[in-house]
Amino acid sequence: MKKIFTFCLLLLTGIVARAQDTDEYIAEHVEYAQDLMRDHKIPASIILAVAIHESAAGNSKIAQHLNNHFGVKGPNNNTQIRSSYRDYLNADESYSHFVEIMETREPFNNLFEKYDQYDYKGWAYGIRRCGYASSRSWASQVIGLIKKYELYQYDDRPEGYEEPVYATPVRHHTKSRRTTKTYTVKSGDNLSIIAKKKGTTVKALMQKNGIKKVNLKPGQKIRL
Repeated sequence: MKKIFTFCLLLLTGIVARAQDTDEYIAEHVEYAQDLMRDHKIPASIILAVAIHESAAGNSKIAQHLNNHFGVKGPNNNTQIRSSYRDYLNADESYSHFVEIMETREPFNNLFEKYDQYDYKGWAYGIRRCGYASSRSWASQVIGLIKKYELYQYDDRPEGYEEPVYATPVRHHTKSRRTTKTYTVKSGDNLSIIAKKKGTTVKALMQKNGIKKVNLKPGQKIRL
């Protein structure tokens, strides 16, 4: 029994050890993210935040087995897991490929003209609009990570830099209003006459209006 307990404890300890903390993940990859920023003019904060978001700070299955930190799909030769995501030799190669996608693929490559290397909000919204993610909240989640872990401090912002102001996208929920059509009973009307006029059946009118008797009164409202 003691051996089983010890084995389980060691197993759990190993699992905890493998789960990387976000701060540790940032410390491990920030230097390379900054190198990419300086060479390619894309915010280091965006590179890091997208990687954290897409790889669960390096703890996702595709990050662990495929070194894929940005959720990029493609072929892989991995025999440990079956996945539609591509594999990389190491994390740095995954980081470099993300920047390559931004630079070489349309419409992402147009973002470099729109946003500077300090404007992480513009980049987040721009990448989302270009189709990188289907979730409408993706950009807000990435920006939230940047703020939470203060990743903007790695963007080499010049003193006095003022962030562009972007209006937070507002979702308008429009309630669909159903207009109930009614008919006012006239003198001499009966359900058969009304059904014929309105292209329905007596049975349908009775069910819709909860009518058990066919007698109608002038001025009575009938739902069609």
